[in-house]
Amino acid sequence: MRRMMAIVRYLWASPATFLGLCFALAAALAGATIRIVDGVVEVAGGRIPRLVARLPAWAQFGAITFGHVIIGLHHGMLERARPHEHVHVRQYERWGVLFFPLYLGSSLVQLMRGRDPYLDNRFEREAFAQTGTLFGMPLARSKAPDPDQANSP
Repeated sequence: MRRMMAIVRYLWASPATFLGLCFALAAALAGATIRIVDGVVEVAGGRIPRLVARLPAWAQFGAITFGHVIIGLHHGMLERARPHEHVHVRQYERWGVLFFPLYLGSSLVQLMRGRDPYLDNRFEREAFAQTGTLFGMPLARSKAPDPDQANSP
C-alpha cells in the first residue's frame, strides 16, 4: 500500500516533474550536473548561475522546484536548501499541477496586500515553518511564519 501511494504521488506531480525534467535537460546541455537525492532529481552548476543572473531580480533564485526536480545554482546551495525544497516537493505531491496557479495566486494576493510575494507566499511560509530555515540559514524562532494563521495588516 505504501508503494502504491508513492506511485500515486509521483504520478500526481508528474506534469510539473516533466517541466522540471525539460529544464534539467537544458541545464545539462549547458554543463550542469544531475544527481538523484532521496527520490528527487537535483540539477546544478554549469551555466545555471550565469543564466539565472540574467533574469529580472524578482525572478532570480538559488533553488527552485518543479515536481520531483530541483534546480539550483550549485550543489552546495542545493544541500543547504534541500529541506526547504523538499517541502515544495511534498506540496507538488499534494496539489499536483494545481500547485502552479495556487502558488502564483498566493504571490499575487500578497503583492496586492503590499506584502512580499515570496516571503509571504503561503507555500513558502509553510516551507519556512517546517524547516526553520530561510535560504538554508536558521530562521529566528520568533519570525517563523505560520502558514495557517491569518495574515493581519
